[in-house]
Amino acid sequence: MRARVPVMEVMSKTPMTASPDETVDRAAATMRTKDIGSLIVVENGRPTGIVTERDIVTKVVAANKVPSSVKVRDIMSSPVVAVGPREEVVQAARLMSERKIRRLAVVDNGNLVGVVTENDIVRIWPDLIEITREYARLGLDEDVRGIEGHCEACGIYSTNLVLDRRLLLCPECRVTP
Repeated sequence: MRARVPVMEVMSKTPMTASPDETVDRAAATMRTKDIGSLIVVENGRPTGIVTERDIVTKVVAANKVPSSVKVRDIMSSPVVAVGPREEVVQAARLMSERKIRRLAVVDNGNLVGVVTENDIVRIWPDLIEITREYARLGLDEDVRGIEGHCEACGIYSTNLVLDRRLLLCPECRVTP
């Protein structure tokens, strides 16, 4: 396992965007052309939402609406869920797991600087998404102690991992109060 990898190391630095006033058919055409599953919605230089293929299917197609007459703002998810570029990848994966989403905008000082997806994380850390989903499913919380596995900070195997600051840490990596 890798440890302490910042989101900026795995994110796409050229996120595809859409205007909230853009029509859904144009947004869908952009997604098709770029072979991507979502667009970050940006207004006045700030990310305000995200529109995904699923949004188009469930809110436009399944509702029998005409894509050329529906605006992105009417179907986007807002506010956009975001992380900072220096946030650790493990934290981004946990946020995705908790929110049951696959993409996060990467925002620095209010400006969109990238997007990180489950696929970006899986490329460098194949088991991380599944591990965070399992933690959420099991309801692991701050009282978890004595877990066996690899420390999420240093990567060393330990039989005494403790959940500390939302990471499973070995005794050497824990913060002492």
